[in-house]
Amino acid sequence: MKNVELYPADIYQVIDKSLLSEIDKLVINTLYMPIIGNIAVVLYLKLQSETRNTFISSELTHHHLMTSMGITLDNIKEARLRLEGIGLMKTYYHKGEVNSYVYELYSPVSASEFFNHPIFNVVLYNNVGKNEYNRLYDYFKLPHITLKDYEEITAPFDSVYKSRNYTLLELGNEDIISKNKLLLKYELDYDFDLLIATLPKDIFNEKCLNKSMRELIINLSFLYEIDPLDMADLIRASLTEKGNIDKEELRKNTRKFYQFNNDNRLPSLLFKTQPEYLKSANGDNSKRGRIIRVFENTTPTEFLRAKYKGGKPTDRDMKILEMLLQDLKLTPAVVNVLIDFVLKTNNNKMNKQYIEAIAGQWKRSGIETASEAMDLAAKEYKKKTKNEPKKKINEIKPVWLDQEINSEESDTQSDEEFKSFIEEFRK
Repeated sequence: MKNVELYPADIYQVIDKSLLSEIDKLVINTLYMPIIGNIAVVLYLKLQSETRNTFISSELTHHHLMTSMGITLDNIKEARLRLEGIGLMKTYYHKGEVNSYVYELYSPVSASEFFNHPIFNVVLYNNVGKNEYNRLYDYFKLPHITLKDYEEITAPFDSVYKSRNYTLLELGNEDIISKNKLLLKYELDYDFDLLIATLPKDIFNEKCLNKSMRELIINLSFLYEIDPLDMADLIRASLTEKGNIDKEELRKNTRKFYQFNNDNRLPSLLFKTQPEYLKSANGDNSKRGRIIRVFENTTPTEFLRAKYKGGKPTDRDMKILEMLLQDLKLTPAVVNVLIDFVLKTNNNKMNKQYIEAIAGQWKRSGIETASEAMDLAAKEYKKKTKNEPKKKINEIKPVWLDQEINSEESDTQSDEEFKSFIEEFRK
């Protein structure tokens, strides 16, 4: 995913490939909205309306979007990312004197597909709760009418229509509009070779790993954060007598596996790394800039795992991470700064009360970026230690804390600490 700066003067054009129906709009407003948020839904419908049933809009500026919707440029960019991630939009970019964008809109999945989707269904349940989920499910459920006392008398095609010798029509249909949907796109390269090698050949039919099955496994692995080795165990428990994977059993087993390890909770979708619109500008190669890039481009799970030297974090620490991301809704980069600060200033201990106190302050202060979190942490640390005795020379603290790391001048010790920090997260 390319990080491109968005400006009000940038122009855009919309191509509508959705053929949106009223029921599609209902699905977006009731089922998608709890996952992607209301601004993303309004942006999608606004862009769709601008094609005016001609399937392509005129050129407009992003300033037009800002004023007509009453939102900021950052709101537009985040909403666009949410639409792209959920499979409702593709974005194309052309750099010029005035940058231009093309937004392609795609159809939502049907209500039936949504409630059977391995990710959407679970996340909707988690986001709205059991009662609202059941209400939505009942709303889209078809009424059952018994036809056992009726006889079908529908006329077949060939009894109504007859063939005549018409002139052959040789026109292609590749340019005719049609309803288009997108599959979810992932950056990860799933290791199916490891998965297959782990499964015993005498009980597993490798031919069942067709395109749809692989898509299901990738979706479940992403949602429940399951690696190929654990997934192999879950597949083994979901095999039929013929060695094929029972899709419903696999869904059920992965869900139970996740709930068992997460206090019976279900997962929710979050930004994996810092949202693009909250990242710092490219080109800052100072020590501070390079450290910020680590915070912005590393997921909190990966960051915490690095602190475990590649080992698996404890369930307790992972629950703290979940609390910061899901309950307090801190951004990933801010969570990374918080983890680094707490571990370095608290003897490598993840003290929950200590973390909650800091996280609460940062949330109330509206901290969203790595730079803001670093500045506030340094300020509070300086205030705390102002009246305390002089710290020991070998005291451990974050390399970015209370240091002039914007300049190239630094002592040997801080250089080593900086190199160690960067190497820890270099892939």
